[in-house]
Amino acid sequence: MFSILQRIAKVGNVTEPAPDAGDEPQQQAQTIQREILDILGQALAIRAVDAGSCNGCELEIHALNNPYYNLEGLGMKFVASPRHADMLLVTGPVTRNMEIALVRTFEAVPAPKLVVAVGDCAACGGIFGESYASRGAVSNVIPVDVVVPGCPPPPLEILRGILSAVQRARGLR
Repeated sequence: MFSILQRIAKVGNVTEPAPDAGDEPQQQAQTIQREILDILGQALAIRAVDAGSCNGCELEIHALNNPYYNLEGLGMKFVASPRHADMLLVTGPVTRNMEIALVRTFEAVPAPKLVVAVGDCAACGGIFGESYASRGAVSNVIPVDVVVPGCPPPPLEILRGILSAVQRARGLR
């Protein structure tokens, strides 16, 4: 144990400092969130659905809830039930085992139904494509309003996708 502590003291901190992101992404996120709420005039309830992803996109979606982006603090929230949702955020290629669950979730969302496909796998099936185990893109199973490309897309792009879907639903685009 003592030799390990000596080595740590000799080598020092081997991690690199965090990059300075500045306030620009955070300001952009707040601008996008204000636009969404100006259009809706109310809170936006989002139901996230993992249709078979590797969870990379989920990590970026969860980042929207951290204090940096503060999604919930500005009136948008994730809900547990599709019956309370205004929008579905779907990630991953739709596996055959998740196909029926995704369709039932979509049917449970009250009209008008907004669907945002997050990530390359949700957009086109990604590296999984269509196979005996995968239906591929989300649009092969349910109608999709907006696709957010990326593997995984950054939180700011996911916010832009949400804004685009809300604008289309309100006829602003």
